[in-house]
Amino acid sequence: MDPNPHQHQHQHSHSPSDSDWEHNEEHRSLEKHTSRKVTDIENIETGSTHSHSSRLVTVQHETSRSSHAHHHHHEQHHDHHKPEPRRVTSSQTIRHTRARLGLRPAAPINEEEQFAERQGLRWSRVRVALREPFSEFWGVVVMVVLGNASVAQVLLSEGQKDAPGGSGYGGWQSINWGWGVGVMLGLYVAGDSGAYLNPAITFSNCLFRQLPWRRFPTYAVAQLLGSFVGSGIVYANYINAIDQYEGKGIRSVPPNPKATATIFCTFPQPFLTKASQFFSEFIASAVLVLVIFALRDPGNNGIEKDGKWFPLMMLFLIFALGTGFGWNTGYAINPARDLGPRIMATILGYGSQMWSAGGYYFWIPIVAPFCGCVFGGLLYDVFIYTGASPINTPWMGLKHIFRPDYTWKVARERHHRGIEEGIV
Repeated sequence: MDPNPHQHQHQHSHSPSDSDWEHNEEHRSLEKHTSRKVTDIENIETGSTHSHSSRLVTVQHETSRSSHAHHHHHEQHHDHHKPEPRRVTSSQTIRHTRARLGLRPAAPINEEEQFAERQGLRWSRVRVALREPFSEFWGVVVMVVLGNASVAQVLLSEGQKDAPGGSGYGGWQSINWGWGVGVMLGLYVAGDSGAYLNPAITFSNCLFRQLPWRRFPTYAVAQLLGSFVGSGIVYANYINAIDQYEGKGIRSVPPNPKATATIFCTFPQPFLTKASQFFSEFIASAVLVLVIFALRDPGNNGIEKDGKWFPLMMLFLIFALGTGFGWNTGYAINPARDLGPRIMATILGYGSQMWSAGGYYFWIPIVAPFCGCVFGGLLYDVFIYTGASPINTPWMGLKHIFRPDYTWKVARERHHRGIEEGIV
């Protein structure tokens, strides 16, 4: 033991630190350097006053520069101990919440925004944790508002004489343009999430493009809620026009000639069989994903690689699908776009007939788009795609069906790879 611990403690508390020792050594070195320069000047033979003044100014300049460098060194030493700014959006709570939802632990936010103090606010933290579901939600809201509103305007103004042309505000192509532009702008709104806007497209990307499966239910719920809210906005905007067109308090579905339920969801032509109804939605959905996979394929040399053109290409694709497949069943091609508004219309007074109309047609725009989108993705990957896909694995992906142990192994490897890459 130390014989005099108090004295030792006193001496230790007044002993210079390493940084102070370095500071004294540098100061002594600076003094020696300055003294040596002055001595050299004194030993120089007497010359002109101008020469002596010039040399003295040089010494003062060098001394000042050395002092400035010494001061700068200590500023850097002091700044070294300053705490680095905290990345607010990287808190463990946010990362854990996002991971549980199947989202990337790191939110898609610009680097400079992640250090802003406002990101520490309560709502900012919620927004960061749910950024992609919010993007899907509002993207679908925009899509459904513009699409359903175009249907409402064409239907409710039918035969209006004071309209340009004397026969209402718009026609079938107005509806196709409305849905096409709605999809395009919805894609821009939902850009941070991948902009799927459609549970069937999300499902196809999970199956063929390695989108994490845990992300599917999160996106599907956001898309369904977005279509539900969007259709409610359209109803609120056109409620007086619906009353004027159909009669106050009257709400009907096809085949009633005055039915306004078609504003919100799709119904088939009365002469179609169930097989024809299903096939119409199936083939339109298959074409939808076949073209989307082509537009998104970096190995497809016939496609412009700049993703900024993708929303515009989708406008033309939706317009074309409406022009070719809209008459039979209304080209839902999106389970959320049909189911959400159907639920909203049921609540708003259309009742159970929303589900029984068309011989209980309601299940076809839910099931057929899933089947069609998967088939379209399968066609593209079998015949064109050369990237990572279950089709480009042993047995063309059938090994995943007949060998559950292999499927489980691949899923675990994919999950671990996703963690390493920060995807999940």
